[in-house]
Amino acid sequence: QAQLVESGGGSVQAGGSLTLSCAASEYTYNLYCLGWFRQAPGQEREGVATMTRYGITSYQDSVKGRFTISKGNAKNTLYLQMNSLKPEDTAMYYCAAGGGIWCRMNTADFNYWGQGNQVTVSS
Repeated sequence: QAQLVESGGGSVQAGGSLTLSCAASEYTYNLYCLGWFRQAPGQEREGVATMTRYGITSYQDSVKGRFTISKGNAKNTLYLQMNSLKPEDTAMYYCAAGGGIWCRMNTADFNYWGQGNQVTVSS
């Protein structure tokens, strides 16, 4: 059964850090592609970071060097470590999983979605 549950969002001042966690079912955790997306009010959902089953990662240009996607620690858990946060990082963040052959920053590559977790960065 597919399941993704995010946690760890909240409010932080610019320059601060947050870590998002995504607890997945065994089925979704082992799909080909896991990723994090975000959606700000009035904007389309955009990819932030992805990781294939083999550990290959990809990042949106605006978060490179600041955000890190990873697996590990708790069982079947995906993480997004966010450092040097900026007000423009404010959005609802979603964990996602896809079982196809692609792992791009494209919502079409993902079949399953978490409920979302709000991140707010104040200046």
